[in-house]
Amino acid sequence: MVWLGVDLGNARVGLALSDPELTFAHPAGDIYVAGDYFFAIDDVLDVIEDEHVTHVVVGLPLQMDGTEGKSAKKARRWAANLEKRLHAEAEHALEEHSIPQVSLIDERLTTVSAHRQLFEANKSSNKHRPLVDQQSAVVILQTALDRAGKQ
Repeated sequence: MVWLGVDLGNARVGLALSDPELTFAHPAGDIYVAGDYFFAIDDVLDVIEDEHVTHVVVGLPLQMDGTEGKSAKKARRWAANLEKRLHAEAEHALEEHSIPQVSLIDERLTTVSAHRQLFEANKSSNKHRPLVDQQSAVVILQTALDRAGKQ
């Protein structure tokens, strides 16, 4: 079992993968999306297939008061679109395999946390931007793994 964490950004979509025991999340790269992260769905589907992902956790950028703004609604549409594509590909495939679950998790403050973790890892501030999306995906995924482990 492997889980995939996704941090949707306008320049890059950050990815993180879990270990098979669902204990730790680690960075898995970025997908450059040129202003529209819906372009990343095909690449994310490739990662899901290549890594045998069983669960996808997408960051939901809620506003600080917990309400959903424009970004959160767009993230929900992206996750729903990914789910539809996963179901369509499963129907198209001849072999029977399980469809990965897609869930959303509150990602408020993950970018702040990611920057802090990169700073603590002695990465200079000017080197944070290329790494922050995948580190945010690590925070999103690790939060989901920790919650799942406590259930």
